[in-house]
This record gives sequence, C-alpha cells and structure tokens, in this order.
Amino acid sequence: MKVLLSIKPEFAEKIFNGTKKYEFRRSVFKNQNVKTVVVYASSPVQKVMGEFEIESIINHDLNELWDLTKDYSGITKNFFFDYFINKDKGYAIKIKRAKRYN
Repeated sequence: MKVLLSIKPEFAEKIFNGTKKYEFRRSVFKNQNVKTVVVYASSPVQKVMGEFEIESIINHDLNELWDLTKDYSGITKNFFFDYFINKDKGYAIKIKRAKRYN
C-alpha cells in the first residue's frame, strides 16, 4: 500500500540525493500495510517527485529520536526541535530506497 506525503521541496530533494534518510512526522498513518511513500513536493514546486520504500518507523522521545537520526536527518537540531514543539515523542520514517520519477 502507498500513501502520499507532502514534503517541503528542499527536503524532498535531500531524500532523492541520499543525504536525508529519515522523514520526520508528528504522527503517522494508522494502516500497518503502508510500505511506500509517494513524495509530493509542496509549494513552490507543487508536483509529485517520486517515492520511497519504508524500512521502518521509529517512535521515541525527542532527545533519543534526534540522537538516533541526526547523522542522516537532513535538518538542523534547532529545526528538529522547533518542528516537534509541544510534543513529547516523534516519528522518523526510515527511508530504505528512493526512486525519483522522470
């Protein structure tokens, strides 16, 4: 099963060039059968760029989540903690294999 996620263009680009191996979310899909994420690059690009396979989904408190993912987060520590403001836990979708569409 596939889902469509809207991702900022700069982060979508990092997913497809291999420098971002985790996509962070405050919440994730409830369906356990989701194996692929279709990447929609939000404004100003506004198009589907490709897809990636999900290796795993990590759910931890924010400090542990950052420690586990920081080397391939594709974002700064400040951006990470600002994104998860007022949350105790967060999700990181680990990217297994990304494929950019033509």
